[in-house]
Amino acid sequence: MVQTVCVECGGPLLARYDFEREGWPSLDVVLARPAGQFRFHEVQPTDAGAKTPTLGEGATPLLAAPGVSPNLYVKDEAQNPTGSFKARGMASAMARAVELGLTRFALPSNGNAGGAAAAYGAMYEVEVEVFVPRATPSGLIAEPEAYGAKVTVVDGTIADAGRLAAEKSADTGVFNMATLREPFRIEGKKMMGYELLWDLGRLPEVVVYPTGGGTGLVGMVKAWDEMEALGWIGSERPRMVAVQWEGCAPIVKAFHEGADHAEPWVDPGTTAAYGLRVPSALGDRLMLSGLRETDGTAVEVSEKELLDGTRRLAELAGIWGTPEGGACLAAVDQLAASGWVRPGETVVIFNTAAAGKYA
Repeated sequence: MVQTVCVECGGPLLARYDFEREGWPSLDVVLARPAGQFRFHEVQPTDAGAKTPTLGEGATPLLAAPGVSPNLYVKDEAQNPTGSFKARGMASAMARAVELGLTRFALPSNGNAGGAAAAYGAMYEVEVEVFVPRATPSGLIAEPEAYGAKVTVVDGTIADAGRLAAEKSADTGVFNMATLREPFRIEGKKMMGYELLWDLGRLPEVVVYPTGGGTGLVGMVKAWDEMEALGWIGSERPRMVAVQWEGCAPIVKAFHEGADHAEPWVDPGTTAAYGLRVPSALGDRLMLSGLRETDGTAVEVSEKELLDGTRRLAELAGIWGTPEGGACLAAVDQLAASGWVRPGETVVIFNTAAAGKYA
């Protein structure tokens, strides 16, 4: 893990597995194991495999929401440890990093990643420093502090926090655990893609994902490629939808312009959906290729739309979600109205964290 990005382009590195070798477990064998992040430990990067330490992440419920729409499901990532999907990535990345002898970590965060890194840091008894934008809610700053991490508040956006985390890493040798700056957070996040197959017994037609750093989007596309290599599925794929807030939508803009990368968004405003305020993402090329490979699309929503979606999820489905989850529902409304989502198609949206963390 000394070299954590491509030496030629500076882009992300991805973990690969030899699916041509014999001995891979069948789907039935995997499903007979206890549920959780390391249920299919053979596609995780840790030496410990099934014995990798855990806080209980993964195996989140896929909840039907017929009060909202007959074929709509919500993958409720709020039920992870630390109350967000970030626990998945940190469970895998921190485990592998500790196996490789690392003990000091830094990362930028809009809130949830920092809390998750701090929690796993506490479990492994290693040092974690989190750089957060000043606009981050106080509760999301208090969380990593509660786990014993050092929190540095930064003027500006997550991009500014990322710059300071990178400088700290370069100056001191602390390992940079930023999104896609190392190859293993994505290995944790990709398990959401595996779990959709396990939850439904098939893949849905459409997956709608709130997109900031985009690790989950890239990870799920990777998971489905792995499942095809294993013979679990064919070439079919859910159509992936990246959802962003209109005040900071670099992936949406790049997708509809036909670009292969996203230009940094200049001067993003402030939104209740803190996780969507990411003006520049290292995984932009991977996200855009994943959207196109799955015949997907990218949608921007307004602040009013995402807040209305959040309210509707609570009132009509009993799921008090984050504004990022509300943004997904707003995107589904747009896509259904345009005919892009067709009647009868199964649609999965993601609620990425517990709403109370944003209060």
